[in-house]
Amino acid sequence: MPDFDKTYWEEHWAPTPANAERDLPVHPYLPTETSQLSGGTALDAGCGTGAEAVWLAEQGWLVTGADISATALEAAGHRAERAGLGDRIEWVETDLTQWEPGRSWDLVVTSYAHSEIGQLLLYRQLASLVAPSGTLLIVGHLHEPGTNGGSSTHGDPGHHGAHPEAASVTRDAITQMFDVPGWAIDASYENVRAVRPGGRPVQLRDVVVRAHRNG
Repeated sequence: MPDFDKTYWEEHWAPTPANAERDLPVHPYLPTETSQLSGGTALDAGCGTGAEAVWLAEQGWLVTGADISATALEAAGHRAERAGLGDRIEWVETDLTQWEPGRSWDLVVTSYAHSEIGQLLLYRQLASLVAPSGTLLIVGHLHEPGTNGGSSTHGDPGHHGAHPEAASVTRDAITQMFDVPGWAIDASYENVRAVRPGGRPVQLRDVVVRAHRNG
């Protein structure tokens, strides 16, 4: 199985001719699932090159973008500056599995992030960073046995290597985590969509869960 450690992610985000076009648009679930929220502070956990963080800043959120890869954060910072939003986003280089920021956020978003501790333990860690009455939005990969898993971060194919199941999660597994006092699930569904990174069509199988923490 792959080790989703710092070395892995630095290699994943290292510029090469094959991945030069990584300035991909925000995924469609973020606008849909945050349209009813009133704004505030937001954490994009595993922000990569910043598509979701920049979009949130454009909507008026004060954003923290956190990622283990310095290479990804450098690209994210350039993206924010080009958009004129450098003063609305704080970038933090950190291992999310060990991070203790000493604060919480009104909205915590994680989109196709993977770690060495596995998906569910990562999501549990991120849930602890949601402020009372705040929201957690999880967008993950749904792998089915016998398929190739379909995708990589934001449609960049192939970063799961030969073991896409290591980066996969199911809707039932996530929702069971939040079937506890203090949390309520607002949305949970699976979806298949097509993206074209570098002009090549790739089918993504996604699982989306939005939950809120009771105040």
